Amino acid sequence: MKKIVTIVGARPQFIKAASFSHYIREHSNIQELVVHTGQHYDKNLSEIFFNELSIPKPYSNLNINNKSHGSMTGEMLIKCEKIIIKTRPDAVVVFGDTNSTLAGALAASKLNAKVAHIEAGLRSFNFTMPEEQNRIVTDHLSQLLYCPTNISYGNLQNEGLVGRKDTSVQVVGDIMKDSVRLFKKYSQKPTDISIPNKYCLATLHRAENTNHPEKLRRLVQSLEIIHSDFLPVILCLHPRTRKILSELAITPQVHVIDPVSYFKMQFLLEKSDFVITDSGGLQKEAYFHEKMCITLREETEWTELIENKVNFLSGSSIEETVNLAKLIFSKKISFEAKPLQIYGDGYAGQKIIQHIEKNI
Repeated sequence: MKKIVTIVGARPQFIKAASFSHYIREHSNIQELVVHTGQHYDKNLSEIFFNELSIPKPYSNLNINNKSHGSMTGEMLIKCEKIIIKTRPDAVVVFGDTNSTLAGALAASKLNAKVAHIEAGLRSFNFTMPEEQNRIVTDHLSQLLYCPTNISYGNLQNEGLVGRKDTSVQVVGDIMKDSVRLFKKYSQKPTDISIPNKYCLATLHRAENTNHPEKLRRLVQSLEIIHSDFLPVILCLHPRTRKILSELAITPQVHVIDPVSYFKMQFLLEKSDFVITDSGGLQKEAYFHEKMCITLREETEWTELIENKVNFLSGSSIEETVNLAKLIFSKKISFEAKPLQIYGDGYAGQKIIQHIEKNI
């Protein structure tokens, strides 16, 4: 039996890993060992996802978190290396663009173990972003690269990775679409919070926003104007963002809630009028639920959403964010009856497992 080590550490990776592990259990003879780096350690961002989505109990939890990028990545690298030496997997699977992704890929590459990168080829072309650095290095260390879209495939082609010896690049679709297809029917209404009949669902956590006090103040003010003027805002607040807001003595005048489980987030997405976020994953989840999205960034790696006019970049501009929200709320910008199928058929995980089985 072939063996793989799957390395995860953050909420979006748990969602992707749930679909991936589902296909392993149902359709393969592969033994999977899950390593949780501990990057997201809050119960509402970690433990609940493992329980709710039936992700295999971690073979190891490294408990590495709340450190600088260098310290976190370095400690993960050391501990992942030890696990790979001990378990001797046929491949190491990593997802996305976090420090956990980079550490896992580096550890495997230095031990000459095959690296499979799920969600390969994404580029925001903002090289100051840690996520951009992580995804570029990981792609160049990987032998099996699984792209969610044709654009991500083209990015790898431009970087010389398509056709490289001992490297296979496949367009498989987006594995987060698999998760929506598999788990949407289990969506749960949160019972511990008051949910308005109409609302905007918002999240705010990215370092490029939260590490700059004036920018963060503008973003909160944008949400407050929307909330007070025409549509209630439910702000699902990351623990790190909550801590920073507290230190800055900022109390957002909107409906603030703690992070919720995946099933409850699906409910909130489905019932929302539209989404405002700086998250990468939530931009796509909004799309899968046919919701318009305003992204609080200057650029996004999900350029297809911008091109198809279902997602709009507002940066930290109060005026731009509020005006876009008004246009969406008034239905002057809205989804067509059905969104374009730009992220595959919802069976990316199955394609990935079949390809891995043949190539390890």
